[in-house]
Order: sequence, then structure tokens, then C-alpha cells
Amino acid sequence: MSGNPPVVMRLVASAYKVAEKAGAIVRKVLHSGELGIVEKTGANDLQTMADRLAQQSICESLSRHFPKITIIGEEDLPPEKVQEDLIETGQAEEILQRSCPDEFKEVKEEELVVWVDPLDGTKEYTEASRCLRLGAVTQIPHKGSDTSRAHSTALWLLDNVTVLIGIAYGGRAIAGVINQPFYNYQLGAEATLGRTIWGILGLGAFGFKLQEVPEDRRIVTTTRSHSNKVVTDCVNAMEPHDVIRVGGAGNKIIQLIEGKASAYVFASPGCKKWDTCAPEVILHAVGGKLTDMYGKPYCYHADVKHMNSAGVLAALRNHEYYVSRVPPSVLQALKND
Repeated sequence: MSGNPPVVMRLVASAYKVAEKAGAIVRKVLHSGELGIVEKTGANDLQTMADRLAQQSICESLSRHFPKITIIGEEDLPPEKVQEDLIETGQAEEILQRSCPDEFKEVKEEELVVWVDPLDGTKEYTEASRCLRLGAVTQIPHKGSDTSRAHSTALWLLDNVTVLIGIAYGGRAIAGVINQPFYNYQLGAEATLGRTIWGILGLGAFGFKLQEVPEDRRIVTTTRSHSNKVVTDCVNAMEPHDVIRVGGAGNKIIQLIEGKASAYVFASPGCKKWDTCAPEVILHAVGGKLTDMYGKPYCYHADVKHMNSAGVLAALRNHEYYVSRVPPSVLQALKND
């Protein structure tokens, strides 16, 4: 593309590289064996050194290049000088070469809000680290090795981990980047680890192969660590043929777009805007839909409450069916929460 690309394209191109940098930080901390875990509100709400360093890297890198954007990160960190080796200055040239959708060409920097989850799936990340320590290893074993068989649980848990950078304009999620730090672990070499998926509404989503569950199958993906009776009742009401319980909102949306699940059902207020902004864009860009349990879209203005208090309901196809199956008792429970 000749000239200076629109700010949306430049921001996504930067976010792509920044997400890759954050993914490398997440891997490095795991390999060090020193996670620096603290409990924020309880045993199911953890923060690690990887969360802290990755958020510093993302927020400082983006704010230096785009000082007028609003950035909202999951972690409540004290202001401090960020180490220079955490800063990413590059941009993905492939994205800069793409044409910006017409509706975003004139968007100003100060009109953009960036929602950041530096490590989605922290619980699974810490559990994987414990599994690896029990086996006296910190490097990720490659699939098929003797070590891999001994650490299959750790490897499965690390599949749940993502880095999420979502971009909103006018309260709507319009662009997103998802990095999977441990994707391709089966190849066994650090240089091959990681994958980055990105998307912009009106342009598409890239970095993966779109697949769908057969129409005659309903497979629901839901939480593995934040369940309760309301969540279970709602999942059962979908009359699924199978239920997949995994961690991370980013991971659950990837399950939808890669044909492992039909719907993501989470009838609980536990999810936040930084969990859903980037994944929502990827799903919407390929024709899917993410809403609350009432079928209403979420708003991503800078001043909205962070909690997705009415739960999350997402599907690649037939979203209306899943909305129609939500029991009135579940909707009432969410209303009273």
C-alpha cells in the first residue's frame, strides 16, 4: 500500500508483532520455572510474572506508537518504568499491505479503545507449570517423546493459553489479534512455537483454516474451572451431543472456528471485556456471532463496566438456535446476579 496506511491498519499491524512478543515472554517465564504467582481474588483468579511482563510489553509498546489510543489491560499494575527489552517496535508488513475497509479509513487514533488480556488461561498456565516441575523439566517436551507422554496433561493445558488484543471503535469490537504461545509444540523446537490469528471486520480473519462441526452435531465448549449449577443447566438445555470443558475465552473461540465445537456457552458473569473483544472480532469476521445470554451484543466503550455480567453465548452458525434454548431460569439468575 502506498502512502501512510489508515491508523486502524497500522495499529493492527503493530498489535500483531506485539502479541508475538508477548507470547515469547509467556514462554520464557514458563521455561524459567519462576512464575511469581499471586492470587488476585482467589485460587481461580491468579496473576503470574508472565501476565505482568506481557501486559507491560503490550501496553508500553502500543502507547509509544499510538499515544492517543485508550488501552485497558486486565492486570492492575503500578506505574513503573518498563524495561526496554520488553518493547516491540515492529509491524506486520502483510497487514500494512492490505486495504482498510472503507468504514474505518477515517477513524482517528483517539477514537480507538484497545482491550488487553496479556495471558488468557492463567489457571491452566500455572497448572501446566506444576506438571512440568513434577517431571523435573521446564522446557516444553515435543509430542511423541517419552517426556511428552509423561507430560500430556501439561501440554493439553498449554493449548488453552492465549494472548488477546482487541480493538474497538464506537463501542464495537472491530479488530483483534490472538496469539497462541504454545501452538506447534509437537515440532519440539522453540523457533517453531506459536501462532498468531488476526482479523478486521469487513476484511476477514487470517492465520488459521476455517472448519465447522457437521450440521447434525452439537458440541458445546464451556468453562473447566468456573462452573456452577446455572452454567451446567444452560449447557444441558442446548441438548449437546458432547461437551468440551477447556480454559480461556480465546481458546474457546478457536475451538469454534477450527471445527472442534459448535457453540461456546457460559451462563455466568465471570468473563470480562478483555476476554471477548479480540475473539469476538475473529468469530464475527468469519460469519459467527458472540453475544450475552439474551442475544444482545456487548459494548466496548472505554467507560463500560469490565464484567460481561450477562454471560457469553457464541456460535459460528445457528446462533439464534442457542439463544432460543437458554432457560428462563438461567436468564433470571443472571439478572439477579
